[in-house]
Amino acid sequence: MENFAAPARPIVAQMTQAAMAEPARAVAFQGAPGANSHVAATEAFPDGLPLPCFDFADAIDAVKDGRADCAIIPIENSLHGRVADIHFLLPESGLVITGEHFLPIRHALMGIGPRDAIRQAMSHPQALGQCRHWLKAHGIEPVSYPDTAGAAAKVAELADPTISALAPPAAAALYGLDLLATDIADADHNTTRFVTLARGGKPPAAQDPAGGDWMTTLIFEVRNVPAALYKAMGGFATNGVNMTKLESYQRNGSFAATEFYADVVGKPGDANLDHALEELGFHSKWLRVLGTYRQARTRG
Repeated sequence: MENFAAPARPIVAQMTQAAMAEPARAVAFQGAPGANSHVAATEAFPDGLPLPCFDFADAIDAVKDGRADCAIIPIENSLHGRVADIHFLLPESGLVITGEHFLPIRHALMGIGPRDAIRQAMSHPQALGQCRHWLKAHGIEPVSYPDTAGAAAKVAELADPTISALAPPAAAALYGLDLLATDIADADHNTTRFVTLARGGKPPAAQDPAGGDWMTTLIFEVRNVPAALYKAMGGFATNGVNMTKLESYQRNGSFAATEFYADVVGKPGDANLDHALEELGFHSKWLRVLGTYRQARTRG
């Protein structure tokens, strides 16, 4: 709790106490109260008890330790790309992806004003990147901070009229700041995709059968041979499996081998996906499914 700015600590303490009293309802999220992850947690789990955590690893640990039933983590943004490095955080955690949630992002500039006096804006690097053109046009210097609402709390603590925060509009009221500008993202379609992480997921057949298609998230490393990725992807094409995301990454600073993160439409047990995964496994050093869950938004 000491990692949070002073104005946030009483609210963090209150939320933490409530979540600790009923861990089966606790939903861990990264950031201070009022952050976009807090908004996503309340939307995705209206009956849940939000549990603020300082960083992504803390939120995951809360689930691993049984202090929370699940965590909700942002993994990609429509404007600025990857948010959390889920392919690094999740595989070693023992958790699985059990759901997804899409949150439209609305950034606001807040401070103790006036707006013409603002010289700096503090926020999470993702938020700063999503508003970079607006900030540049108004001569405001971006300053990185671990999360959006935490930046609002810090600005309230600093009480400097030249320093503002970029955060969800509701954070202004939480921390006693004035709203100086709203809806300042560089594009109207600004949306963040979150995933829910839990200690264990139910098999797709055991989940609610009502409505919606399935998504499966996986990571793999192809063999170090020519055209390995081309061959590995062939099974998805020949079996008609829609791959909605494919992203490469390097582990441990090595350039010797590339690993991949992928989202595909379908679930294990579907014949076409099973065949595609079998072929992918043949051309890969290893393959790991991180979770299967209902689509929150239709792909394709």
